Amino acid sequence: MLSKKQQRLRRSRQTRIRIATQGVARLMVNRTNLHIYASVISGDGTKVIASASTAEADVRKSLGAVGKGGNQAAAEVIGKRIAEKAKAAGVEKVAFDRSGFAYHGRVKTLADAARAAGLQF
Repeated sequence: MLSKKQQRLRRSRQTRIRIATQGVARLMVNRTNLHIYASVISGDGTKVIASASTAEADVRKSLGAVGKGGNQAAAEVIGKRIAEKAKAAGVEKVAFDRSGFAYHGRVKTLADAARAAGLQF
């Protein structure tokens, strides 16, 4: 029987294979209990174009107390930041890669904030 983490990784692999056939940049999201991370990766999967996370010093300062990176407010901040950084790097359209996490809660909030900031997916 697969563990919970193995099941998530299996789902993420299937998603990445499907996105790779499209050949577009992907917005990859990863979450832990304490932080949320987002990266825009090139269409061929070789380089990170932009990244944002609640582990960055200036983001942590704006969020206030330590350990506040694991909530929806933090996910919204990261969604806006990643969209701004991606657009600055010349990326408008991305494929959303939720890394096997459910499209719910922080992952959904990050996606909605990125869309609102002008990223298309």
